[in-house]
Amino acid sequence: MNYDETIEFLYNQFPEYQKVGNAAYKPGLGNIVGFDEYLGHPHTSYKCIHVAGTNGKGSVSHSLAAVLQANGYKVGLYTSPHLKNFTERIRVDGQEVTRDFVCQFVERNFDYLRQHSLSFFEVTTGMAFEYFKCQNVDYAVFEVGLGGRLDSTNVITPVLSVITNIGLDHTAMLGNTLAEIAGEKGGIIKPQVPVVVGERDAETDTVFERIAQKQNAEIWFAPDYFSVVESVENEEFTQFKIVDKNGNRSAVRYSLTGLCQQKNVVTVLTCVEALRKAGVLLRDADVADGLRNVQSLTKLVGRWQKIASDPTVIIDTGHNAHALRYVAEQLRQCAARYEAVHIVWGMSSDKHPENVLRLLPQNAHYYFTQADTHRAVPADDLCAIGNSLGMDCRAFASVREAYDAARRSATLRDMILVGGSNFVVAEIL
Repeated sequence: MNYDETIEFLYNQFPEYQKVGNAAYKPGLGNIVGFDEYLGHPHTSYKCIHVAGTNGKGSVSHSLAAVLQANGYKVGLYTSPHLKNFTERIRVDGQEVTRDFVCQFVERNFDYLRQHSLSFFEVTTGMAFEYFKCQNVDYAVFEVGLGGRLDSTNVITPVLSVITNIGLDHTAMLGNTLAEIAGEKGGIIKPQVPVVVGERDAETDTVFERIAQKQNAEIWFAPDYFSVVESVENEEFTQFKIVDKNGNRSAVRYSLTGLCQQKNVVTVLTCVEALRKAGVLLRDADVADGLRNVQSLTKLVGRWQKIASDPTVIIDTGHNAHALRYVAEQLRQCAARYEAVHIVWGMSSDKHPENVLRLLPQNAHYYFTQADTHRAVPADDLCAIGNSLGMDCRAFASVREAYDAARRSATLRDMILVGGSNFVVAEIL
């Protein structure tokens, strides 16, 4: 099979969660344990970092990879979903897995894949395990796909576990309370492996503390170690003033923008200290260099990213209520800098669209749309909700039509935001 045929085989044989939803989710580790054993446990040939959380885990994963790369390590990075190309999911030092390797991996393991009922994510996780071994990486950062305890990535034994935060998302699979979801995500905490928790919350702290105590794992709550006392953002980077637990002040230039990065930078800095305590050599100057150059080192896209000027166009992949609180606040701040804000917006049906739309500003112009996935909420349905909330909104049959309409309506002094779904952002990219 050539590359296109291989990708078609993967999608048809092993449905992707992002495309078909819950039907693609296969709880339990039996499949990946068997596949990992068949592959020879390739992830044991390098050191791993494991990152879970409701939001921020992509930014934190990329940032940790960038910090390690800047310190001279060869670093694998496994994230999901991809925006444009499947190969985005598996990277080494920012370079995507080769198409040849994808084809060879499927061909080499074809009989096993056909005989076992694996999920799309299980197959790609095994592919990442093996690619990183073939590339002789020093470290690999694995972003959890969904949850933690039963996620395919949870067969690794990392040198550090990270849980960014807990919000109400994927409740049908992970639980209906923050404590229940924390229990699932806390399932990545391993015996005697330190864990960094990015945010404190009275409902979840005790869950993590209980699991960590049972696993004899040192727990680091990031807000206990660092805090942001000042944040100045432009369209290219964020300049932070940070205070550590001893009262020492420092300046950090972070190449990621958006209000959510105030939480993420504290999480990453705490991870650096936890890794240092675990014996990882990380030089201050190289840590700073990694944080200044996350996108160029790892090729991260889609986190409050400016893609055009006159008018300013921002894309953001935040797609649940927990993440969109930050997006909504960011939009309110932007309203003071631009004459008008235009929002191209589409959502997946499991993200409680009415609750999300209530968070967004009333004084923006909305162009509701739907991406090419059966999980998308029809644009007319979003528009009906918007009308009930008093929004200025129209419905468009495609993302391109909605974006073109926003471009026609916006002046040079306006801003356009494209978001609500990874699929919407991907179609613009």
